[in-house]
Amino acid sequence: MPQTVCSGTMFTTPSGFSPHLACAEPEEEEEAPQEGPGPGACLADGPPITSASLDTLIHNLVPTADYYPEVTYVFTFLLSARLFIPPPELLSRLCELCIKQQQLDQSPLDTLAQANEQKHRQFGPKILQLLTEWTETFPSDFRDEKMVGHFKDIIHRIAPCDEAYWKTLNQVLQKLSQRLALIGQGEERRGEVSLNASSISDKLVAFKTKPPPIQKDMLSICNDPYTLAQQLTHVELEHLRHIGPEEFVQAFVQKDPLDGTQPCFSDQKKKTSNLEAYVRWFNRLCYLVATEICMPAKKKQRAQVIEFFIDVARECFNIGNFNSLMAIISGMNMSPVSRLKKTWGKAKTAKFFILEHQMDPTGNFYNYRTALRGAAHRSRTANSNRERIVIPFFSLLIKDIYFLNEGCANRLPNGHVNFEKFVELARQVGEFMTWKQVECPFEEDRAILHYLHTAPIFSEDGLYLASYESESPENQVEKDRWKALR
Repeated sequence: MPQTVCSGTMFTTPSGFSPHLACAEPEEEEEAPQEGPGPGACLADGPPITSASLDTLIHNLVPTADYYPEVTYVFTFLLSARLFIPPPELLSRLCELCIKQQQLDQSPLDTLAQANEQKHRQFGPKILQLLTEWTETFPSDFRDEKMVGHFKDIIHRIAPCDEAYWKTLNQVLQKLSQRLALIGQGEERRGEVSLNASSISDKLVAFKTKPPPIQKDMLSICNDPYTLAQQLTHVELEHLRHIGPEEFVQAFVQKDPLDGTQPCFSDQKKKTSNLEAYVRWFNRLCYLVATEICMPAKKKQRAQVIEFFIDVARECFNIGNFNSLMAIISGMNMSPVSRLKKTWGKAKTAKFFILEHQMDPTGNFYNYRTALRGAAHRSRTANSNRERIVIPFFSLLIKDIYFLNEGCANRLPNGHVNFEKFVELARQVGEFMTWKQVECPFEEDRAILHYLHTAPIFSEDGLYLASYESESPENQVEKDRWKALR
């Protein structure tokens, strides 16, 4: 069935969810001194952090001449910190700590500054590495000019040690500009597609009789299931490419009763626009499949379309494109389609029932999760992009993250950040980030892609009208609905 980004009544408990995170006993932890991070004891030489104050976590992020935080810690904290502190403020505090610890506020001519030059040479590459990782993983944070300003300021302070820092800064900013331009272009394209789809949908909703026949159909554009599955994979990976990891956190921002601060996002809709666009694509594919099946006037043609989409779904499964697979199955299970018993009786459906079994929600989608683990393993050991493709059933991924968020408090009663929760969140999001970076190995077919994005689709009422015209209502409920629609 078509999906929404978040609806509490829709969710089932995700596999692998750790309830103990929600009730972890807060550890009595001594506050880190403001003068220095002391990160080694927390990360390199000690047990993993399960909870800590926000100040301690920020200190642990700060590199020094002989310390750099673990890559997993950097990703986890930059992903989760936005729930407690806006990114520009976090970067500002990070820079202030660096300036204080490295004494970067000294004049280059000062004796003390000259004595620290060697230490600065060791520190410089580390702060550059941290800021580069930030721009590469969370480029949307740097849409705020304050972020770029802080970045330039800290580099300006270490530049006297090595002029190469300016060159590196310019390279990083150039790549960042390119990423932001791509993000902007993607938003514009999706806006245009959404506008076109909305106008089509509005027109179809207005019909009070059977919608007029659509001039083109999928089989006239593409009659090869494998080719269509490849093009659907193009669309999926294009959507995934634009979803930033921060959107998974920002989708569920809410007021935490143990957190005295306000959420850090003023424009929440914009912060999750790519995620929402992906959910809209899933819904569109559901309705497109249902439209293609309900549209033909003859039973034989409808059965042919059903068999075609069953083969497309099977090819999506083989590719590792589980999101398109579930959208196709959902479209075929929509009531206007599933009620066409005579049509289904004429179609060969054995393969469809096998696919339904793979995506069966029983046992919290046990069969699907098993198949997903298999695809993930294949991806990790693959030698080609074709074998690396893993496109998860996105709505279920969102539900898993939703339940992780709902089941565990962001802060513990002592005010500490429940960092153990965010380690698990980062694990799930990090795996998704690996999958989304795969380059699509299939050649684009512009005609098919254009059709997938712009083909008219019936509204729900339009689907029922077309369905009743194809196979007459069988009971009083259907008769009453048909009468109301007409």
